[in-house]
Amino acid sequence: MIVYELHEVLQRKIREGVPIWGTCAGLILLAKETDNALAGQPLLASMNIRVRRNAFGSQRESFETDLSVPVLGEAPFHTFFIRGPLVEQVGPEVEVLATLDDGTIVAVREGTLLGTAFHPEVSGDTRFHQYFLRIVQSVKR
Repeated sequence: MIVYELHEVLQRKIREGVPIWGTCAGLILLAKETDNALAGQPLLASMNIRVRRNAFGSQRESFETDLSVPVLGEAPFHTFFIRGPLVEQVGPEVEVLATLDDGTIVAVREGTLLGTAFHPEVSGDTRFHQYFLRIVQSVKR
């Protein structure tokens, strides 16, 4: 982001209400806080959430699971966690979209910002993409 001078541009676009979806590392970038950011790692600091990087361990601990995501309908959403983060805290304006069975928060929305700790693009299920497109379409230009 810094090398290509995108940090300020992205922050401005977020303030303007442009929809942004951060998956995995993108979720970390959107967070206002992270408990173990890399030294010098700039955050967009746009979602009122606190995340923990690599919360599920190394590459070997990557896993797949079915999630209940009510905004996507009744059918479970099968997805993949690849060294993913988790959301430790959310502000009052943040909507929790999905949790693991133990209550760990893994998908959130705040206004036009969407964040997922997993990789929905790997599953072949396009419902999360369709959900994000509805957010995009709801923005009045």
